[in-house]
Amino acid sequence: MTAGGMRPGLLLIAHGSRDEAWVRLVDAALDRLRAAFPGVPAAAGYLELVDGRLIPDGVRELERQGVTDIVAVPLFVSSGSTHLDEIAWALGLKDEPELETDLTRVDTACRVHLCPPMDDHPLIAAIVVERARALAKDPAREALVLVGHGSEHPGFRERWESLLDRLTRHVGQAVGFGAATYATFHPDTLRDRVAEAAEGHRVVVVPLFLSAGYFTRTVIPQKLSGLPCTYSGETYLPHENVYRWLEETARQGLAKAAAPSLRG
Repeated sequence: MTAGGMRPGLLLIAHGSRDEAWVRLVDAALDRLRAAFPGVPAAAGYLELVDGRLIPDGVRELERQGVTDIVAVPLFVSSGSTHLDEIAWALGLKDEPELETDLTRVDTACRVHLCPPMDDHPLIAAIVVERARALAKDPAREALVLVGHGSEHPGFRERWESLLDRLTRHVGQAVGFGAATYATFHPDTLRDRVAEAAEGHRVVVVPLFLSAGYFTRTVIPQKLSGLPCTYSGETYLPHENVYRWLEETARQGLAKAAAPSLRG
């Protein structure tokens, strides 16, 4: 317990999956948070698909440990994700969600502080550079295509495209690609963008996804079928920089939560 009776806790929020290996990756990240902040209660909260470990379950777990302030760290790739809006509503940080949601609103007396997602944080951008560089053979004669989930909803789409534009420019320049562009699933532009990039270039395709799953193992390879490109399917996890980003984001969130100006 800190001065003034504040007891912070960390809530790691992730989407959820039926794939046990996917959940184990998130649990490994949670273990890293616990090791980095001994004495600070930490729990995971999933949006769906992980029974008994949804966001309300995570909040209750922290409440049982006497937490007064919850620092929520969203394990999400982009601020353009509609899930972040759902999460903010579910945690009581906004009156209404911008889009329809299946999440349950959590009734808690805890103060909640929501941290930003990964976006193009330097630690995350470095992962993308590393993934692209590993696939490149002669960058000056190659074209980079970054692929993200994207969104077709106004506002969210613009945030996604802004992130993709920044990362494309950064990675393209860092590796020295002759050309660089991006594609999304929403709207579905992947096959067209790769086909365009392949005119005069060898194409390198890098996914912007947290961990391997249906999109990276099945959807992207299907869409790339027959196109002249190189794709490995490597995702952010289990790269060490994800854990470093988590620790840095949590540390900043805990500091802000403890700031006198936020104590009311």
